Amino acid sequence: MQIEQIYTGCLAQGAYYITSNGEAAIIDPLREIQPYLDRLKRDNVKLKYIFETHFHADFVSGHIDLAKATQTKIVYGPTANPEFEAIVASDEQIFDIGKIKIKVLHTPGHTMESTTYLLIDENGKDHAIFSGDTLFIGDVGRPDLAQKAASMTQEELAATLFHSLRNKIMTLADDVIVYPAHGAGSACGKNMSKETVSTVGNQKANNYALRANMTEAEFVKEVTDGLLPPPAYFGMNVAMNKKGYESFETVLNNGMRAIPVTQLELLVEETRALILDTRNNAEFAHGFIPQSINIGIDGDFAPWVGALIADVKQPIVLVTANGREEETVTRLSRVGFDNLIGHLDGGFEAWKIAGHEIDTVNRISAEEFEKQVTIGESKIIDIRKEIEYEAEHIEEAYSKPLAYINEWVKDINPEEHFFLHCAGGYRSMIAASILEARGFRNFSEVEGGFNAIAKTDVPKTNFVCQSKVLKQ
Repeated sequence: MQIEQIYTGCLAQGAYYITSNGEAAIIDPLREIQPYLDRLKRDNVKLKYIFETHFHADFVSGHIDLAKATQTKIVYGPTANPEFEAIVASDEQIFDIGKIKIKVLHTPGHTMESTTYLLIDENGKDHAIFSGDTLFIGDVGRPDLAQKAASMTQEELAATLFHSLRNKIMTLADDVIVYPAHGAGSACGKNMSKETVSTVGNQKANNYALRANMTEAEFVKEVTDGLLPPPAYFGMNVAMNKKGYESFETVLNNGMRAIPVTQLELLVEETRALILDTRNNAEFAHGFIPQSINIGIDGDFAPWVGALIADVKQPIVLVTANGREEETVTRLSRVGFDNLIGHLDGGFEAWKIAGHEIDTVNRISAEEFEKQVTIGESKIIDIRKEIEYEAEHIEEAYSKPLAYINEWVKDINPEEHFFLHCAGGYRSMIAASILEARGFRNFSEVEGGFNAIAKTDVPKTNFVCQSKVLKQ
């Protein structure tokens, strides 16, 4: 028996590849399936089942393409209603893979079809669970994503999750390994650990949601407290996972279409495409195509695209660093952004060489910020998350998280200058590009963000550990 966790950092997502005696199973595969096909061929094993823990909201699974390529069955837990051929298993149904077994444990609460898969080894011992978004390391799945589909309130879903955890997971032996679908950074929970593997016993001892004497009411209150609104693209990803989608190869071919500089403006006008520039924030600051939006590929790229562009059907033209076109298309497809018109042939340099108009961002250093700012008089916008702001911030700074820019941008006075910063410059350049695309020029973006400002003498509040902020 072999179990491999295939972890994708930009999505904080774990897929699982399991083999036994010439047969294999894959749990929650990513959109691009070629790596799985290569692995199956290399190991000389036959894929017998594709297990899906639920209809994912934060990424598009590769289950449909993988099933077609391997002539394999997709398995969901009870109450799932996919609009394609699949096995909807019953609770406690057993599936054989080589000498091991996978047992279905229906664990509704995150969503109503959410299912945990229990791996029973060749000796008949409970070995591991693949808990999907039911149980994370240090947290549990948020219970608000399936409200409309389930016709239930988030409190009712949380209560359902409470019983799923206690009746199906906490009854397992302490040494059973826990393999979740996500780790820290995912929007499917609120306080996940950076660890991606644990045990049932460890979680019973350390996960706040699994306290032995916890009441249902306490669980519901703690799990629903402080939930931020889910990213707008989540519902669209659920629909794609449930109904089906364009093949990854088609999306890749479209995205890899090279668009000559001479055709870009007309194509953007005809298709109403958004120009997405994925270069790093320093390069973007010094020059970019007017109206383009910067979300750097070297960061939490896909989640920010999903949160800020939101509509997965939005036509997109890419501007990337040379040689990173395919990587960009792949990462966009993982969150369902399939309507790719192509990428600018030669990238921004080709645009610049052709003599077309370029735009820039007024980026200043932390030292320049220190000289220019007057606390109490200057307007400072901190776009980090609320928890980062609460831990420590510049005195008199306003907290305006990037995730809510479409709301707070309406309150910006175009005649009043302000300073803009995040933690390190990645998010503030995203915000700067959005602001400039909407006509705002009255700001200075701080290079290096709060990390650089913290080294200056600009007055700041007293630091509070972020973990303590979470518990307040």
